[in-house]
Amino acid sequence: MRIANCFDMPFRMADYRLRVYRRFPKKRMHQVVIYLDKTESEKVYQTTFIAGSLQHEFSVIRLWEQPPEVFLTAPGLLPFAVLSATENKVATLQQSSAAVDKIADRRTQSNIAAASAILAGLVLEQEVIRRLFRKDIMRESVIYQQIKTEGEEEGSDKKARKIAINLLAEGISVDVIARSTGLSIEVVQQLQQGEFENQE
Repeated sequence: MRIANCFDMPFRMADYRLRVYRRFPKKRMHQVVIYLDKTESEKVYQTTFIAGSLQHEFSVIRLWEQPPEVFLTAPGLLPFAVLSATENKVATLQQSSAAVDKIADRRTQSNIAAASAILAGLVLEQEVIRRLFRKDIMRESVIYQQIKTEGEEEGSDKKARKIAINLLAEGISVDVIARSTGLSIEVVQQLQQGEFENQE
C-alpha cells in the first residue's frame, strides 16, 4: 500500500512491481494507491500502465469516495475518516477523536492522534483540530516529536543564516562566521554571494 499523489502513478506502480519481482520473483503482491485529497484530475482514475505489449494493473482508493464508517471501525484507519465522503468533516473528526480516546495502549493512542491531526490539516482549520485532539497525548507521538525536531532544526538553521548575513555585513571573514554559527563554509559563501548580488 502506498499513499501518494497522482504524478505519473501508472509508471511508478509498474516500476515498483518490477523492482520487487527482480528480488522476490515468487512473492505475491497486490498494489493499492490511496489518494488523500480530492482532485478533478483524471489521473486518479488510472489503474493501468501500458507500454507497447507491457500492461500492469493496480488498485486505486480515492478516500473522498469512501463512506466514513469504513474508517471508524479500526484504530489504524481512524486518521483517514475525516478525508472520506462525509458531509460534516468536523463531526467525523469528533467521532475519530472519541475513538482515539478509547484506545488502551498509550503509545498507539498518541501516534494515531498525531496522524489524525496531520491528515485533518488537509481539510480543516488548525483551531478545530487543536480543540478535538489533546496536545498532551500527541506530544508522546514519535510522529509529533519528529515534526517538532525538524521544525526546531529548520528554525535554528534560519537563525544561524540570519546571524551570518549580519556578520558578513560587518566584514567578518567567512571562516570565522562558519566557526561561530556552525554553518558550512560553502553555505556562508553562498550567503556572501547573495549579499554581493543584492548590493549590485
